[in-house]
Amino acid sequence: MSQIIKRKSPFLIAEIGINHNGSIKLAKKLIDLAKKYNFNAVKFQKRDLNICIPEDQKGKIRNTPWGQMTYLQYKNKIEFEDREFKEIDRYCKKIKIDWFCSAWDVNSLKFLKKFNTKYNKVASAMITNQDLLELIAKERKLTFISTGMSKIRDINNAIKIFKKNKCDFILMHCISNYPCSEEDLNLNLITTLKKKFKCKIGYSGHESSVSPSFAAWFLGADYIERHITLDRSMYGTDQAASLSEEGISLLTNVLSKFPKMFGNGKKTISKEEKKLIPKFRYW
Repeated sequence: MSQIIKRKSPFLIAEIGINHNGSIKLAKKLIDLAKKYNFNAVKFQKRDLNICIPEDQKGKIRNTPWGQMTYLQYKNKIEFEDREFKEIDRYCKKIKIDWFCSAWDVNSLKFLKKFNTKYNKVASAMITNQDLLELIAKERKLTFISTGMSKIRDINNAIKIFKKNKCDFILMHCISNYPCSEEDLNLNLITTLKKKFKCKIGYSGHESSVSPSFAAWFLGADYIERHITLDRSMYGTDQAASLSEEGISLLTNVLSKFPKMFGNGKKTISKEEKKLIPKFRYW
């Protein structure tokens, strides 16, 4: 007997990340954009820059919209601190959208604790940081675990930590290319991960198009995370791997319609078809 597909629309995460370029005004516009298109949550990133930036990178000179500066100066300029996150917390509560953050180090995780967000996120870069994973898992919040830049054994080790701490998680298939070419997406890994780990699966995409998100949903990803931006040509490492409003609109509109298309799998004649029968069947 053939299987009847019954699926809900996916849980949608708008990854704002660092696309705000250090501007709380820009961050609010991105939050508004996510709210307008019915995303379930928005996500940011938090780093202790003294820990997260390698020493050999800190002094490198970059040309930025704010002039020439070292990489550490640039990262400090766009990093949100207590004042900005308090405003994000206030604003998201006001317009009724969940927000959360990926902590890139232990200090950032401790910093975020006071906001008591509903979810946690393990960034792909952090999936092998066992000390950080232990602390995240001990919070027992639903955690999205991205799997870019990892091997199966890395994913398995991370899952063991979360299971040991009885912390619910969603495994997010991810390729950490910015932007990611379609031939590198390896979407069949969604099926592989689901079969191997027998857990809930999502998809975190960094490509410039929306079609891979549709394919990911069909393959079983019930959680979709996409970077968003106001303008893909803006300065920043993630802007080109993000969706602007046109792409966001297409993504959410189509994904919301998919579940209605499946029907009940029973062969019947629709009302409109019945009207056409006398016209076409002349015998």
